[in-house]
Amino acid sequence: MSTLTEAPPALSGSRAPRPTKPTRRRWDLTAIGGVIALIFLAPYLIMLSGAFKSRPEILKVPPTYLPAEWHPENFLTMWGTPETPLPSNLWSTVVISIGGTLLALLAAVPAAYFTARHNFRLKMPFLLLVLITQMLQPTVLASGLFREFVTLELNDTYLSMILVNAAFNLSFAVWIMHSFFSAVPKEIEEAAWLDGCSRLDSMRRIMLPLVWPGIVTTVVFTFIACWNEFAASLILLPTDTNQPLTVALTKFVGQYDSAWQYVFAVSIIGILPVVILFALIEKRLVAGLTAGGVK
Repeated sequence: MSTLTEAPPALSGSRAPRPTKPTRRRWDLTAIGGVIALIFLAPYLIMLSGAFKSRPEILKVPPTYLPAEWHPENFLTMWGTPETPLPSNLWSTVVISIGGTLLALLAAVPAAYFTARHNFRLKMPFLLLVLITQMLQPTVLASGLFREFVTLELNDTYLSMILVNAAFNLSFAVWIMHSFFSAVPKEIEEAAWLDGCSRLDSMRRIMLPLVWPGIVTTVVFTFIACWNEFAASLILLPTDTNQPLTVALTKFVGQYDSAWQYVFAVSIIGILPVVILFALIEKRLVAGLTAGGVK
């Protein structure tokens, strides 16, 4: 005897309808994303195409998007041009960027940890004062920095630019790390103290692994800011061999003649490390940027 709740048998010739609308919507979003990506990538594609052209072809009117004759030797001959010693400039950029990033992170982590875990009277004025330093660009303080480093006999050295880059990126690093340390419950650290950990050990063994996405985010943005710094390097590093790529790039643009094929080639070399860095730590960077967005 069948019950009233028994489901009726399915019709043999019936089929479930296919969800065509979500599929079409995915294709629409993919097409829109592809168009937006092409708009953002177009300048870089033109720059890459110009790096393989000769100078007369770059100045040709009307311009062409693809080279009529490919010149891959531009990426080799640019290293021996008389305008600037590019190998030394690349080495200077790497040293200054890594040194400035490490120094900023070394100072930002304990400062952010202290402000996140201690409520002192001038906590908010201190954080606002740190943030105000971000409003002062190296261009505004260039003359004062030059006089200061000349007095300290640090002018035209890597150390001067490492200190400048670390100082001007410290506020960003402190605020980013402060938000990540504040998001970690205090009970986790208190449990580590009960197990015998000191404050330094708990920060090193407990807190730093928990805020690792924030560290990655801070490192990436600080490194990019140090890599792209131009104004202070132009004033504090007058020697050609000490200048970074951002300053060396201007040497190919003259008043009466410009080697545009080398400008494009050096620009490609200049953005490659940043692109590789993003590709290697993309997942951790996205996790750091979206941390705290979902409760």
